This record gives sequence, C-alpha cells and structure tokens, in this order.
Amino acid sequence: MREEVRDIERLEHMLEAMNVLIEYKERHTLEDAQADPVVYFGLVKHVEIIGEAVYKLTLEFRANHTEVNWGDIERMRHVLVHGYYKIRPCQLWETITIDIPELKPIVEQLIQEKRQNQGNSANSFAGRK
Repeated sequence: MREEVRDIERLEHMLEAMNVLIEYKERHTLEDAQADPVVYFGLVKHVEIIGEAVYKLTLEFRANHTEVNWGDIERMRHVLVHGYYKIRPCQLWETITIDIPELKPIVEQLIQEKRQNQGNSANSFAGRK
C-alpha cells in the first residue's frame, strides 16, 4: 500500500542506499566488485532498494515530481530482481557512478521539502482549536 506519510521514509531509504553505493564506488572499481560475488550482489541489492522505494512512493508524489524519471528507476529494479541473469555489470556500474550521484541531491531536496511541508502542516493543525 502506498501512503503519502511514508513517502519521506521511502526517500530516506533511497538516500541511505545511495550513500552506501557512493562510498563504495569512491574506494573501489568495477573489477573489485566483480571479483567478489558477495560485494557485487550487495551493490545490486542497494540499487534494488532504491527501485523498490520508488515503487512504493505514492503515485501523486511521483506525478508532482517529474524532474526524476521514476519509471526508469522502477524498471531497473524489476530487471535486477526478475532478470538477475541479464544484469550487465557495466550498466550497473554506470548507474552507480553516474546516475546515483546525479539523483542524490534531488532526493535530498525532496526530503527537505517533505520535512518542511510536514512541519507546516503540524503548525497549521496545532493552531486550530
């Protein structure tokens, strides 16, 4: 079930996974990841988490934030989960090294906006008696 109040949590899940991926790519190469299947599939899992979080965002939130191509992120998740045998390591690494760093500041901004909106909603509600 998709709930608006959970949108911020989903964005935070995305940010956590992005931070792990960015930290890894700053210290390692694709060859390092491919040499260790546990590490490689750990990276896959973090990209999956981002896609699953996108899938769980409310449709309204996604429609209101067209600056992100939510559909592409969700489709990649489906490939990683259901088409695991088709994963191309170079494409995964490109996602980690290019797409994730570009997406991170947008997600951070969306989290900040959601927090501000929640604060404004709480303040306007508290003012009513």
